Amino acid sequence: MPRFKLHVRVTLLITGMSFLFIFIFTSIQLKNHLERLNSYNKYRARVGTIIVKTTLEMLIKDMQTEEALSGIFEAAIESFSKEGVVEKISAISMDGVVLATNDSMVREFGESKQDIDAYQKLSQESGQAAWFYSMINEKTKVIDIFIPLSIDLTPKYIVKLSFSIANMSQAIVDTLIPILLTVIAVVIGNLFLGFILLKTVVWPIEVLNAATKEIASGNLDLKVAIKTNDEIQELGETFNEMTIALKKMKERAENANPLTKLPGNNVIREEVESRIKRANLFVAIHIDLDNFKAYNDRYGIAKGDEVIKLTSRILDTAIKSSGNSGDFLGHEGGDDFFIITTPDKSDAVTQKIIHDFDSEIRSFYSKEDLDAGYIAEKDRRGVTVRYPLMTISMAGVTNQRRPISSYAELTNIAVSVKVKVKQEKKSNFLLDRRSA
Repeated sequence: MPRFKLHVRVTLLITGMSFLFIFIFTSIQLKNHLERLNSYNKYRARVGTIIVKTTLEMLIKDMQTEEALSGIFEAAIESFSKEGVVEKISAISMDGVVLATNDSMVREFGESKQDIDAYQKLSQESGQAAWFYSMINEKTKVIDIFIPLSIDLTPKYIVKLSFSIANMSQAIVDTLIPILLTVIAVVIGNLFLGFILLKTVVWPIEVLNAATKEIASGNLDLKVAIKTNDEIQELGETFNEMTIALKKMKERAENANPLTKLPGNNVIREEVESRIKRANLFVAIHIDLDNFKAYNDRYGIAKGDEVIKLTSRILDTAIKSSGNSGDFLGHEGGDDFFIITTPDKSDAVTQKIIHDFDSEIRSFYSKEDLDAGYIAEKDRRGVTVRYPLMTISMAGVTNQRRPISSYAELTNIAVSVKVKVKQEKKSNFLLDRRSA
């Protein structure tokens, strides 16, 4: 099935609607004009018939001899023609002889017996008492009216009157100018409508379509400028917001830790700077595992990676169950993690982390190490050292008591807090509460 571009379909739709409107308008115009023409012609025929009958009856009444009748008819027909009373008129004797006429076809043949036959047939169907008889010739589009003229109550002559009835060609000629003006108005109006639709609907959609293809190819810096002051402009603005969000998502994905899929250092820094800029109250928590290297050396990198993933899951669960919907979790690398929450939630989140970590980390050790309570490993000098089971240390820094101007300042404060929290030799959280 062929696919048509939107502007082609809009053009076809407007063109089709234009033709439909013009057809309906033309049909109504022609129908109304035909009705008006028929009404006028019928009225004209009635009036003309009365004038002709009355005039000729008066002339015949004063006629002295029948020999003068032909001249009377000639004079009357000439007068009727000049005055526009009738279009065609013929005076015919009952034996079909044409006495006078202004119809060139009747004059050419000199007799009109078929008209006498038509009159007799009509008089039999309508009754002899009628003072005129009419018939419509659909082939020639003419109304023929037969008027019997009687002498001593006996029809002696027939006067045939012919009037044109309305026909399509005449109606088209009469309504040609209004129809042409309408067509011109419709064409101009549709051109204007088409331009408006192209500018306010089709063009913005084509712009968005082209921009979507650009974004699909990787150009996330693209922005669209659509000014229609309606929902389409709103769609364009939403599209621009989407590209910004996609760019951030891409940057986060590129910076994400491959093991935990959590945002890395760059995103962590941006998140801290953003909250500082917005003047949000927050608690930034640096997290790392105690004695992780010893565990990694004893059990291997694969088991160490499982511990890292366990820690990631525990932190995420704690934030979702005890923190806020807008809290942040990042992975700086290795066994170092980073959380941003609010002062009112920091204790609940960290206590949840400590509880879950201390409960689940034991399953990663052998029974022998659990019973001993430590791992015996040689250090770089070859000396055997006892390393306790892993614990989790969390150093918190907040701007609740003192302003923090940058990510660098925050990390400097966290270093000193981390030193203190690790001195506890157990899973613990320490929040820096200094005001300066």
